[in-house]
Amino acid sequence: MTDIALDRPVPLWRTPTAIIIAGCIIAMIAFGVRASFGFFLDPMTHAHGWTRQTFALALAIQNLLWGLGAIFAGALTDRIGPSRVLAGGAVLYGLGVWGMAVSESELQFHLFAGVLTGLGIAFTGYGIVLAAIARVVGPQRRSMALGLGMAAGSMGQVLFSPLSQGLIDGIGWFQTLLILAAASLSILPLAFLLPNDTSGRARAEAEQTMGEALREALGHQGYLLLISGFFVCGFQIAFMTVHLPAYVKDVGLSARTGALALATIGAFNIIGSLLAGYVGQHWAKRHSLSLIYFGRSVATTALLHAPKTETTMLLFAAVIGLLWLSTVPLTSGVVAQIFGVRYMATLFSIVFFSHQIGSFIGVWLGGYIFDQTKSYNGLWLISIALGVFAGLVHLPINERPLARLAAAGVA
Repeated sequence: MTDIALDRPVPLWRTPTAIIIAGCIIAMIAFGVRASFGFFLDPMTHAHGWTRQTFALALAIQNLLWGLGAIFAGALTDRIGPSRVLAGGAVLYGLGVWGMAVSESELQFHLFAGVLTGLGIAFTGYGIVLAAIARVVGPQRRSMALGLGMAAGSMGQVLFSPLSQGLIDGIGWFQTLLILAAASLSILPLAFLLPNDTSGRARAEAEQTMGEALREALGHQGYLLLISGFFVCGFQIAFMTVHLPAYVKDVGLSARTGALALATIGAFNIIGSLLAGYVGQHWAKRHSLSLIYFGRSVATTALLHAPKTETTMLLFAAVIGLLWLSTVPLTSGVVAQIFGVRYMATLFSIVFFSHQIGSFIGVWLGGYIFDQTKSYNGLWLISIALGVFAGLVHLPINERPLARLAAAGVA
């Protein structure tokens, strides 16, 4: 059974391959722009006389609104399809990034960078893109396709990190933000390449209401464990995305090294995401997730004890890159495997909200701890402990499809 019924010839731009390509480009732009914001911490705080906590709070709000907005975006996607959701998100995203550039007060910056940009990211998020991709491929190829979608997002980080730092150095942070705002708006035409059709699903999924799906998921122990584990992912990733460039400069290395570190993370995340997608087809996803979180703790411990050279930083970035967002195809794959794809966008968005609560705390706490101690070491230690916790909570997850799906041959 395929995910889309083809009753008549389908235009080339509506084929599964074209849809996957369009989704990957959207993920690349949306993720690449967002991954660049850490480079603006130093120049913008100096230009406006703000503390790092002020900048960090705005991006913490952004991450929280991203997670909260993703729940509504996921529910809308499951009802009306992804195109209009992504198009609206592109407009919000572009306006938010433009507002970051023109903000003159802390309140304005928090509203534009935090609220508006956060909602824009939510409505162009990879949860929507992955749900669109999941619906056009069969279960036997779904994990690999989801890995491809996340790899595309990582390519955005590879491209936008050095580009943004280079533009900041060359033309300044203000003009660079305007360019990123324009890049965000380019998602708008791409959104309409994705289908809005939510039909073609199995009877066992089609007859279920959203309320029934939510009650079913919230009563499943594995789903609750995914929620708790993904909180840790958000805490770790958001902290490093925003504060790693500043940390690199604090230990005596150049801004160029910070840009290279984020680009290296993105490059190796491509490998990690594809590898996670492949492994997810052949091995228990919960075991892969546990190894990823344990691996992050080991890598961070090694960084704290190693000499702070450019080589050390890039080696750390390469290892963390392999473990960066490889959690996403595995986590979303577990959701689809257990509950099916009908309400995947909604169910994954709830898991993702936990991720963004972790992001809020990680970004804000990083700024707070630094302003209090002039060091990020306390945050690194918290990250190590949380990685061990996440590694443990994924081990008991039961990945088997629910009985109604197994009986219908869906998942």
